[in-house]
Amino acid sequence: MVRTEDLGARTEELSKAGRLFFERGWVPATAGNFSARLDERHLVITASGRHKGELDAEGFLVVGLEGEVLSPGRKPSAETALHLQLYRREPSLGSVLHTHSRTATLLSRLSPGGVVLEGYEVLKALPGVQTHETRLEVPVFPNDQDIPRLAARVEEYMREHPGLHGYLIEGHGLYTWGRTVADARRHVEAFEFLFECELEMRRLKR
Repeated sequence: MVRTEDLGARTEELSKAGRLFFERGWVPATAGNFSARLDERHLVITASGRHKGELDAEGFLVVGLEGEVLSPGRKPSAETALHLQLYRREPSLGSVLHTHSRTATLLSRLSPGGVVLEGYEVLKALPGVQTHETRLEVPVFPNDQDIPRLAARVEEYMREHPGLHGYLIEGHGLYTWGRTVADARRHVEAFEFLFECELEMRRLKR
């Protein structure tokens, strides 16, 4: 049984992240989706079509790790399978956040093979990164309306490339995660800053 206090705490954390991300232009309209683990079998995720800058309790639902909807009358995000893939893979994972910033969207279209980030101090905001001299590869997956198929591609890539911190979907946006909502939010902020730097660097080099 999901504890009410855990559900309330996680939805409040995700709502705060939604307001922050909307203010920064990272989740326009109803774009993006957020989730957090409640226990070993359940997670809370944003409902489909909800404005992420105006989330309240009605903007979330509880789902099981097999995708079963446990909040009657609410429709989960179409991309729930991408969240579930990550929670099933990593039991210590506590939150998954997906943003649709202009910068990430553009960079994903300019970099179909993936984005390489290196030489940036802010890389150290990501787990296990100790120096700005780190070379971090962020894969870009082709967009696919068949979400289970896309999730399977992500799973295959992660099996072959352990230690991934996030990925992009072409023309779509960023997925990143963390042990807590706060960790995942920090990773979003780091990636979005790094993507802005990378896009501007490319412009200046022309």
